[in-house]
Amino acid sequence: MPGYRRQLYRDDAVVLRVQKLGESDRIITLLTRRHGRLRAVARGVRRTTSRFGARLEPFGHVDLQLAGDPQGNVGSSLHTVSQVEGIELYGKRFLGDYPRYTSASAIAETAERLTPVEREPSLRLFQLTLGAMRALADGSHASTLVLDAYLLRGMALAGWAPALVTCAVCGTPGRHRAFSVPAGGCVCSDCRPPGAAHPAPATIDLMSALTSGDWRIADAAEPTVRRECSGLVAAHLQWHLERGLRSLPLVDRDGPPTGRPVSPPTTVRPGNAGGGATA
Repeated sequence: MPGYRRQLYRDDAVVLRVQKLGESDRIITLLTRRHGRLRAVARGVRRTTSRFGARLEPFGHVDLQLAGDPQGNVGSSLHTVSQVEGIELYGKRFLGDYPRYTSASAIAETAERLTPVEREPSLRLFQLTLGAMRALADGSHASTLVLDAYLLRGMALAGWAPALVTCAVCGTPGRHRAFSVPAGGCVCSDCRPPGAAHPAPATIDLMSALTSGDWRIADAAEPTVRRECSGLVAAHLQWHLERGLRSLPLVDRDGPPTGRPVSPPTTVRPGNAGGGATA
């Protein structure tokens, strides 16, 4: 637009994904505190002389100055990064840890999928995503528990929380044994559809604990219960997204692998398994 000058504004953000642009630039996908998800061009960051290329790595919490229209009324949908300072570069703390890295990739991909409209503020999702990256970096809980807690709480923000303490169909309260993804969660014996799963009671308890943040119960869960919980959570999320997350099959559900260092893909596209991987 003739005469249009791009605005300069600041925000802090979680870096979700980076991808190559030309010979020396990158497109950075960000989940910002005040402006939702947006994409920005970082010029020259792939050069060895770049002043801030190392700060724009996946999973980090950064403070940025951006050029563009924060409301998206005029100009290109791509913003430009003019300044960046690292607040906490969480990704550097687990880059070589396969379970934590793949869990972070699944979180980043989910954050993108839960923000389909660019520049639509989503403060609670930003805070949830930042908290999950911090928890992975601290290593105080198993990475798969952090991931499943994030997915359950993210679905709650989107209005897709599975019913766990009442029947998803008729609303009858109680400890129901059947779980149906199409029905919306736990179902009573009268409403149970064909093909409903029958998870262990401890699995439903774990899902409730992860949703509410009761880490005492979550950390004490047996591996078989954790795996069953992960399967139900992933199925419920992907049912509502109407397609799979490419990163979930890569998540290590059995503990630290042997001889499997992280090797990020050379090119990252939307929805890639390494949703936050660097180019």
